[in-house]
Amino acid sequence: MRSWHRLPRAAFDLETTGRDPATARIVSASVVVADSTGRFIGRHEWLADPGVEIPEAATAIHGITTARARAEGRPAAAVIAELSASLRELFDARVPVLAFNAAYDFTVLAQECRRWSLPDPPRPFPVLDPFQIHRELERHRNGRPRTLVALCEEFRVTLTRAHTSAADAAATLVLADALAVRWPELQMPARWLHELQIVWLRQRAERRAAHLRREGWAEADLPGPPPWPC
Repeated sequence: MRSWHRLPRAAFDLETTGRDPATARIVSASVVVADSTGRFIGRHEWLADPGVEIPEAATAIHGITTARARAEGRPAAAVIAELSASLRELFDARVPVLAFNAAYDFTVLAQECRRWSLPDPPRPFPVLDPFQIHRELERHRNGRPRTLVALCEEFRVTLTRAHTSAADAAATLVLADALAVRWPELQMPARWLHELQIVWLRQRAERRAAHLRREGWAEADLPGPPPWPC
């Protein structure tokens, strides 16, 4: 059975108004598609008017101002509906979708669908997250960042125009391939690796809970496992 990195695959990225996935609004979104050799064969990009002011701190990251979003962006509900449809088509075809810190992007998308009274987004399966994969296979960073920019530099993946959704999505796809080369144990069907990431997250949560218990935390105060990818 061929590994996910030798089959068609896609990547997904959002730029938003903030860090909290419960309140962040989508400003731009991209889905890039690659064939079995890794050659890019499709790209879909959206610019949305999020319906709220874009904080200066967010603009400083992705470069999109409130004025530009209002002048050039399409209504948020229309963008979110099209983005959900694009992802649904990929998942229905069993094409794995890669996303760096996928829990954030898919949570934002789900919240936006609820906010605009749209149908629920597609069940995200299979999803592969280079952030979570790298976090498991290289647990100790000794203070080094584990951002997309940092990992692209480390794995010699070209990332121009960082923090634009299209560039970040394309780099995520190439970075994932680089991880599969460094760690051949990642070379498996996408659905297997999706499920393995769930196991890793659960085990990480259990280790964290055990540590907090030793620190004297009450059972009711322990954090639950993070969403995957929700």
